[in-house]
Amino acid sequence: MKGEPILEVRDLHTYFFPRRGVVKAVEGVSFSLARGETLGLVGESGCGKTMTALSLLRLVPQPAARIVRGEVWLEGENLLEKSEREMRQIRGRQISMILQDPQTSLNPVFTIGDQLIEAIAIHQRGRYRDLLQRAIEVLRRVKLAGPEQRIHNYPHQMSGGMKQRVVGAIAISCAPKVLIADEPTTALDVTIQLQYLNLLKEIQAQTQMAILFITHDFGVVAHMCDRVAVMYAGRIVETGSVRDVFNQPLHPYTQALIASVPRMTERVERLYSIEGQPPTPYDLPPGCRFAPRCPWADTRCHQEYPPLFQVNQEHTADCWRLESL
Repeated sequence: MKGEPILEVRDLHTYFFPRRGVVKAVEGVSFSLARGETLGLVGESGCGKTMTALSLLRLVPQPAARIVRGEVWLEGENLLEKSEREMRQIRGRQISMILQDPQTSLNPVFTIGDQLIEAIAIHQRGRYRDLLQRAIEVLRRVKLAGPEQRIHNYPHQMSGGMKQRVVGAIAISCAPKVLIADEPTTALDVTIQLQYLNLLKEIQAQTQMAILFITHDFGVVAHMCDRVAVMYAGRIVETGSVRDVFNQPLHPYTQALIASVPRMTERVERLYSIEGQPPTPYDLPPGCRFAPRCPWADTRCHQEYPPLFQVNQEHTADCWRLESL
């Protein structure tokens, strides 16, 4: 880690309470994030990555979901103890989020300028002319061509890459200390995706903001992140530096994810895939969540969830196989 943590999440639990029973979307998640650091949160769809991010902002769907327990410390303050009024002042100014789909993040009946100015005005008072100039500067910062003209456009008048830059501009408009990027490149083609990732790295270098980067793409992790946390069925099963996790993955699920990435230097008849399906959230196994799909699982794996094993200062994993190390 680069230094003292600016964000620290401890034993976070977020559950859904539908009629069928309790859904443990996030269960016992803990991680930390330092200033200027990028932590990648990876895993299959439905593993709880986005719900973890929404829990940090206290934006879980109501009334079905509830943060049951845990702590989210941002610069010495526990966000889970804040009132909703206090959280409205924290969102955007101290911690902000880029949502996955820019098409649904932007209101189609308002101009880009209206939406960007609204985000700035919540935290920074001023005359409309000054707020407009500030909005144009933010668009220029994310390298949107012709910001003076584009600020008067509606979302449907812009391409996917342009809209993604606008969403990013809204997120960084008040210089947050922590930025949550929830799969921000999913809707972009490969060329624009690389430009956008480099743009985020450039802004981070200038502002030293911390980034929690949610993705399922290990290529993006290798390009963007300093550390990576692997998530499965609501739990983080392995955490470490990108170098350690890529070179020596400890958890069988991490090993399977990395093995699933095609290698251009190898010729194979059939691509590797992980056998089986993730457990249903209504009926999670009592032991390791990955045990039903793990080729090395034994009786204890199916009956008892493993503790956290620490291999070195940064590299940890939840797997009974590490007990002998």
